Amino acid sequence: MKKLLALLLALVLVLSMAACAGDTTTDTGTDADTSTDTPADTSTDTTEDADTDTDTDADADADTAVNTDVKIGVILVHDENSGYDMAHIEGITNACAALGIDMANVTFKYNVPEDEKCYDAAADLADAGCNIIFSDSYGHQTYMGQAASEFPDTVFVACTGDLAATSGLSNLKNIFPYTYESRYVSGVVAGMKLKELLDAGTITDPYVGYVGAYPYAEVVSGYTAFLLGIQSIVPEAHMDVQYTNSWYDPVKESEAASALMGRGCVIIGQHADSTGAPSAVQAALESGTVAYSVGYNIDMLSVAPDAALTSSQNVWSVLYQATLQKFLAGEEIPTDYACGYAEGAQTISALGSSCAEGTQEAVDAAWAGLADGTLHVFDTSKFTCQPATDGSYTVDENGHVTQAFGLDSNSDFVNDYGEAIVDGYFEESVLRSAPYFSLRIDGITELN
Repeated sequence: MKKLLALLLALVLVLSMAACAGDTTTDTGTDADTSTDTPADTSTDTTEDADTDTDTDADADADTAVNTDVKIGVILVHDENSGYDMAHIEGITNACAALGIDMANVTFKYNVPEDEKCYDAAADLADAGCNIIFSDSYGHQTYMGQAASEFPDTVFVACTGDLAATSGLSNLKNIFPYTYESRYVSGVVAGMKLKELLDAGTITDPYVGYVGAYPYAEVVSGYTAFLLGIQSIVPEAHMDVQYTNSWYDPVKESEAASALMGRGCVIIGQHADSTGAPSAVQAALESGTVAYSVGYNIDMLSVAPDAALTSSQNVWSVLYQATLQKFLAGEEIPTDYACGYAEGAQTISALGSSCAEGTQEAVDAAWAGLADGTLHVFDTSKFTCQPATDGSYTVDENGHVTQAFGLDSNSDFVNDYGEAIVDGYFEESVLRSAPYFSLRIDGITELN
């Protein structure tokens, strides 16, 4: 019945030329991102063919790619109170401004959990005449795929996901930035602070903590890049990771940060969407604890003016703009699209006043290395792993990874195809757009 109704509505919409208005309907479903069943890594390599032309000159883009008839739907797992979702709101807003698309043509669906409510939101947007629909959370993708199969004339883009390439659906796409790049550079900032504290004798143990959402590859890739950035400055640094099993939970994130500081961690990084961890670090610093914070998504100086060093940030407007440009031009959107600092899709927030002297120079050098290809975040000579028990990677006698699969062919959560090691580097976000680095390197402990 629902499919029949959808078809009838679609026919009515075509005949009446109805538009998808700039509605700001809010789905007040329950808190999202509580699923722990991670979809399999089964995509194929289509990223290499992605167009990386992300010209951000608003006037030039408006002259060449304006289409006021396009109707855009955006499904958000939370709302503007979440740094991650706010980054997406700003991203789509800036992309539309650059392309001359009126925001009245954009419909936002807020607080949409990673369950069947996502399908309902996607179907509602398609029924309302939206031509292209974006979702911003990993668990949305299954329901985006369901909607894509029922609305073949609408393009569905999961802004984090790994199922588009094997879905068999030409109108389902995945996009994701090279987040590991800004993670690494924010780690350089943390490493400079750690070295300053060690050199001054303020601390003797380069002990770092990390508040992680879930043990997914996206999180593992990020916190590993963060530690490698730190170790580029302080090679003996080590890190504990405390999971919250939620993307957004200020209380849990605050408690996790406090627990890590209680163990002796002096810098707290995060892959979590609230200001809970930085706020806890600021409170600890004010009480006399040596503690500093590296955030995610947004500048944390407003909640941690003394503790915040910087935040790793994705510039989502670059990916939204590149995707919409192709859509407006009637060109095929890549099944998987990923890009990074070289295209303007990665940055870090302003350095805090507590940053060590020389930090800006170290940051500039790291960005330059990423841009010219002399710096590889996952250089296998820079880390070691224990031998694999599942066959997903192999190591030499020194523990350096010599071979690693990036993708999973049979949904058993073990990567078993797609060689990720090329010329001594683990190539992230090449076999697909979403991260697949899930190696557990020495020096990192995941806490229960």
